[in-house]
Amino acid sequence: MGPVNMQLVEQARSIFADLGYTVEGNGPEFRAERAWKVVHVNTVLETDELPSSASGQFHCFVAEPDDADDLEERLTSAEPNYEWAIIVVDGEDYQVERAPPGPRVSA
Repeated sequence: MGPVNMQLVEQARSIFADLGYTVEGNGPEFRAERAWKVVHVNTVLETDELPSSASGQFHCFVAEPDDADDLEERLTSAEPNYEWAIIVVDGEDYQVERAPPGPRVSA
């Protein structure tokens, strides 16, 4: 079990609140809800196991730059039965490194 990075937790909560989500929970795993969509957010993977599909349809993992590639490889290899995204937080900035597939748009 790794240490909880509370700064990363607070940044993740702030990102989702700024995007208009209602944030519930105080730890490294929390729920973010907006309209019909509930996203289960994990800021630190404290075990070797990824969340199960029973815990929700949408998962977002918030990571620091050094952890993002390994996390994406683990998720890609595991092929979980839920949509997932990764947000990489670097200081005060963040970037969506991997987002779930969306509807195709034609010009």
